[in-house]
Amino acid sequence: MGKHSIRIPAVVLGMVMLFLLGLILNVNIGSVPIAPSRIFALLGQGIRFQMDSVIGAARGGDAMQQFLTSSTEARILFSIRLPRILLAAILGGALAVSGFLLQSFFGNPIAGPFVLGISSGAKMIVGITMIFLLKNISSMNSAVMVAAAFAGSLLVTGVVLAFAQKVSNMSMLLVIGIMVSYLCGAVTDFCVTFADDHNIVNLTAWSMGSFSGADWEAVRFSFIICLVCLVLSLLLAKPMGAYALGEAYARSMGVPVKAFRMSLILLSSMLSGCVTAFAGPVSFVGIAIPHITKSLTKTSRPMVIIPLSFLTGGVFCLYCDLLARTVFAPTELAISTVTSVFGAPVVIYMMIRRAKGHETGGTR
Repeated sequence: MGKHSIRIPAVVLGMVMLFLLGLILNVNIGSVPIAPSRIFALLGQGIRFQMDSVIGAARGGDAMQQFLTSSTEARILFSIRLPRILLAAILGGALAVSGFLLQSFFGNPIAGPFVLGISSGAKMIVGITMIFLLKNISSMNSAVMVAAAFAGSLLVTGVVLAFAQKVSNMSMLLVIGIMVSYLCGAVTDFCVTFADDHNIVNLTAWSMGSFSGADWEAVRFSFIICLVCLVLSLLLAKPMGAYALGEAYARSMGVPVKAFRMSLILLSSMLSGCVTAFAGPVSFVGIAIPHITKSLTKTSRPMVIIPLSFLTGGVFCLYCDLLARTVFAPTELAISTVTSVFGAPVVIYMMIRRAKGHETGGTR
């Protein structure tokens, strides 16, 4: 009893400590190393100037600009590393929550935005928007990127749901999701054939998956979207707990199942679309992190798993991004390359354990 009562706070404390350590390592390690003591000094100065600018103090904004231009370390910290760190943490958490919502919807621990083709759908629509709907990639702001990615996520989700009405076998549904993913990839490749060199370069760089293009606009936009989706997901925690015990039980508890299922899909699509818009396709985070969180906490209660999955996903992507940009520096790896190395074994383990469980159940 005592172990269970302290397990969750211990996991939260551990993740917070890992996040703070990852924050320091990501800021410190790079072509221009910044000592931890210098990091805190620069953060204090930057926050003070920014607060002066926000409250309208005389020449607060000018002071911040002078601060950034007068110090190479300050410019690197506030213009490059901090936005990238925060974006990696926010989007990693968003992917984890998106995966948990899909797993709750399908009742399957290996359902996720990447496996079901949702990320590929977002990539397809973003690619079409880049190539055909906008003449210049620089005019594609955050709102357009998110709207395009959300539309692609919702499109593929709708296709998967249509098949879900006809197919009761979850393994077959996952195969269908993979096939839909290949189809979306084929459409994207077809569009690339007619793109000019400028858009091909941008689309290729974006589709490899990276947090390198992070800026404060992307951080603000993704933070607002993810915060709203996270709060709405927490409001669905109680119906999710009832739904996990069966659709009939959920109905008996007064859960409007159709509206509830639609809410899960919309929130998951919005979260995964936001990630794809700002970082490109990122694999395995949405499947592996909810499972890791459940294993650490020994619970599947949505009210616990949703916020803790967000924190764990943020920590996971923070360290994966650190490895992506430092292991073969100055060459940077695609973020999906690193997340696959650590996430794929977790998924394989889950599938093997699930298969053994079915075999054991069948022999009894």
